[in-house]
Amino acid sequence: MSDLAGGFRYLLAGQRWVLGHGRWLGFGLLPGLVSLVLYAGALIGLGFGADDFVAWVTPFADDWSSPWLAVFRGFLTALVFGLGLFLAVITFTAVTLLIGQPFYESLSEEVDRGEGGEVPESGLSLWRELWISARDSVRLLGRVLLYGVLLFALGFIPVIGQTVVPALGFCVSGYFLTQELTSIALMRRRVELPGQLALLRSRRMLALGFGVPLVLAFIVPLVAVFLMPGAVAGATLMVRDLTADPEPDSGSGADAGEGARAEGFGPPPEGYGPPATAYGTRPAGYGRPTDGVGGGFNG
Repeated sequence: MSDLAGGFRYLLAGQRWVLGHGRWLGFGLLPGLVSLVLYAGALIGLGFGADDFVAWVTPFADDWSSPWLAVFRGFLTALVFGLGLFLAVITFTAVTLLIGQPFYESLSEEVDRGEGGEVPESGLSLWRELWISARDSVRLLGRVLLYGVLLFALGFIPVIGQTVVPALGFCVSGYFLTQELTSIALMRRRVELPGQLALLRSRRMLALGFGVPLVLAFIVPLVAVFLMPGAVAGATLMVRDLTADPEPDSGSGADAGEGARAEGFGPPPEGYGPPATAYGTRPAGYGRPTDGVGGGFNG
């Protein structure tokens, strides 16, 4: 539970950061507005065409009597639109981050700079970063599609399909949404996709505490656009803590400082290689720094 609350605190901290830096809030809204227009058109088209698609794939039900035909196809239409909305929530972040790569990377760097310490850089060209981002997004989309198909099939189970399955869908969406957002700061620290996923697997509840409220908020039109800059800032704050070196023990003063931090931010699992360079201390309340994450970009 402490990790769930901790993830939500990072989300709030990111929103506070951009509100306190209004120029970066406006700067970060541009990619989201472009993506919003694209996705709004796609969802409107799906809304008008989902019933025709369901009728096309269920010709065997044409002779069913009323009301069973309407109930059956209405249920399938709702599932199709729900799956489309599920994929839209997942891919919206990936597409927005791809469109706004230069914007959000600058925002993430500014968060690191404002919080103090070294500002890590990937050392890659913009086109190389765009390629890696697109490649990783496709890999993640494959994973998401597998979960989506599974959840779609489970949706046919009475009761469970209308209660447990939607909740699982929000959790899956929140987890991968967190991965997409933290990838900006992790790429600058030269952590590849396997390392990113391993880090979040070690802190699943932290990732869910950050991502699930964001997914719920993204359901409301326009909210995703306005929350994206703060979400990038909050994800950067999270990455700073998860990849920072432990602070040295300097006696009672250090113990008191550690006591002021939120509990539950333990080290990631073994196998990351040597600790990363420390990126500055964090103000009290954002969680305890942990061991760094190793690994760089291949090629």
